Amino acid sequence: MPKHSVVVVGSINMDLVVASERLPKAGETVLGGTFCMNPGGKGANQAVACARLGMETRFISAVGEDSFGVSLLATLKKYRVETAFVKTVNKTPSGVALIGVDKSAENQIIVAPGANDSISPSDIRKSKNAFKEASVLLLQLEIPMDTVLTAVETARKAGLKIILNPAPARLIPEKIFPMLDFIIPNQSESGLLTGTRVTNLDSAIKAAKLLLKKGVGNVLITLGSKGVMRVNSQGVKSYPAYKVKAVDTTAAGDAFCGGFTSALAMGYSLDKAIPFAQAVGALAVTRQGAQQSMPSMADVKKFLNTI
Repeated sequence: MPKHSVVVVGSINMDLVVASERLPKAGETVLGGTFCMNPGGKGANQAVACARLGMETRFISAVGEDSFGVSLLATLKKYRVETAFVKTVNKTPSGVALIGVDKSAENQIIVAPGANDSISPSDIRKSKNAFKEASVLLLQLEIPMDTVLTAVETARKAGLKIILNPAPARLIPEKIFPMLDFIIPNQSESGLLTGTRVTNLDSAIKAAKLLLKKGVGNVLITLGSKGVMRVNSQGVKSYPAYKVKAVDTTAAGDAFCGGFTSALAMGYSLDKAIPFAQAVGALAVTRQGAQQSMPSMADVKKFLNTI
């Protein structure tokens, strides 16, 4: 039986992580504890999440010609992500993320894009074979916006379902919205995209309906411990979060997006795909790191069978 194929276009970074009792306020220095380097980047995290769930995952991205780039590519290959469409850029560093994690597993992140800024529309056009026989495209916003647009247009012509995780929060050209089958923002991202302040379920629904008016097919707003809210032409539905003991929330959103993409590729209905993706996200936060925290399909099935 052939694997389900997905395309992920996005960033790849080396995460430099410091744990501390609490996160610093503006202008403040705090003493941290352990330090570690983990492969990360929203695009790569989501690609690994899909691959760990058994998807044939084709990743379009870029690394620098440095030791981080070598390590990042090796990690992707270890997780069986297809790297034929990941380019190596001369005289440019690989992307780096500086991450602080406090004792309650909350985090602060600063990203230096590096090679990710070089991912261009021409790279998408050169990677048309990645879209062949795939069923879903997943994107984020850690790469240039014109590249995002080209990827969306290419996927649209190829007949793929298109999912955008609009993170980090940025304004998006209006012509992108009608081409999206799904958009998966959190509260702050949905607020920025719609010009509204999202603080509760009512304001989240208002923001989601504004996104529908822009032409998006389905809106999934992630609400952390309050779960996920789905809004589409059929109405509004909430999916409560699974209760787990969080250790590191760094890649929670990426795990959810990868899980949801995989579920769609497998043909799941929304009422099955969203809880499946929530299980992937819940398992990820019980482990340290980003890519290494992504669960396997066996892990997810076991988790869903015990709740």
